[in-house]
Amino acid sequence: MFWFPMARRISPEARTALYYFVSFTSSGAAVAYAGIWFSQQGLSAAEIGIVNALPVLIVLGLNLVVGRLADRAGDWRQVIVVGALLSAAIPFGLFFAHGFWGILVVWTCGALPVAAIAPVADAAALRLTQRNGTDFGVVRGWGTVGYMAFNFVPGILVSLLGAMIFVPLYVFLNFMRGVVALALPNFRRPATMPTVAGVLAPPTASKLGQVMQPWFLLPLIGSAIVFATHIILNAFAALLWQRQGISPAVIGPLIALGAFAEAATMFAWRRVGARFSARTVLLVSALASVVRWTAMGFSPPVYVLVFLQLLQSLTFALGYLGSVHFIAKWTGEDIAAEAQSLFVVLQQVATVIALAGFGWLVGIMGAYGYLVAAGFAFLAAGFIMLSMRLRQPTLA
Repeated sequence: MFWFPMARRISPEARTALYYFVSFTSSGAAVAYAGIWFSQQGLSAAEIGIVNALPVLIVLGLNLVVGRLADRAGDWRQVIVVGALLSAAIPFGLFFAHGFWGILVVWTCGALPVAAIAPVADAAALRLTQRNGTDFGVVRGWGTVGYMAFNFVPGILVSLLGAMIFVPLYVFLNFMRGVVALALPNFRRPATMPTVAGVLAPPTASKLGQVMQPWFLLPLIGSAIVFATHIILNAFAALLWQRQGISPAVIGPLIALGAFAEAATMFAWRRVGARFSARTVLLVSALASVVRWTAMGFSPPVYVLVFLQLLQSLTFALGYLGSVHFIAKWTGEDIAAEAQSLFVVLQQVATVIALAGFGWLVGIMGAYGYLVAAGFAFLAAGFIMLSMRLRQPTLA
């Protein structure tokens, strides 16, 4: 039973899209202003790095466990709601956290539930849209819209109300995630409910071990590598562009342009994705990343950066959508969340390695460090092509 009577009158896809939108607003606010707030609380650059990295390291051990629990629950919704409510409550501790250790504990505990339920939500939303014959890209695209919108909102509020508005805003956005999660629909297909004909193919694997083979793992490893190169962009692009002499007034719109291109691809996915196999889409993503990072390595002018940011539509959005559809194609509902969680674990491992290594490379090579990222994207493309040779991709 839903907590809100009006929720029954809204489609399951619309409720899920609203959850994605609200869920990503706190991430957008954190990316835009959390680092500045940490610094104002007296944290050093090294301490800020630890605060950001610790949740990623801890959740490595949680994702598969949470995914397995979600698959065994009556519905994936139960785990999503529990995680969302925890993420709504814990950030209130930021009002009372002081110093490095206090902020580290509260921030980490608040970030863990969000990270743990993210792949569960992706698996649940994708199965829902496949069953109903609707568009997962549109549902997920609203998350990017929420993220993009709240890249800007904190700056506006800080300019009007002062720097200390960040914590109330961040706490409120996390609280709203918990509220909206209560209106989520049930995601699993009832045993008696047929799927839309031709939309959901018969699942291949009901146990994760059945697909733990090179042809299945290589594209996920490749996609995880490409994903990690985008985390490098998030962490270092603004700094490198500033060193290049680009005005902060231009850097903000450049970052937003990438998110806009990403959202546009997600909204258009149904028209494009059905024409190609998932691994073909992943290969395009990896090769486009080679081009993008190679060009970034030579510190191009702003008009070239505009084009490179628009490539986010291929390098990130296609990689993400291709991965979740590839996993869903070869796995059944019994392991849907666990399989998506495996992919997230691969992403996190690649991210930790990339951030540690690229920080060192930037200190030595500056923007030329992007050429190393391009090399890894090329390696990712090789993994995907090898998988395609091991097992021929199909659209069905």
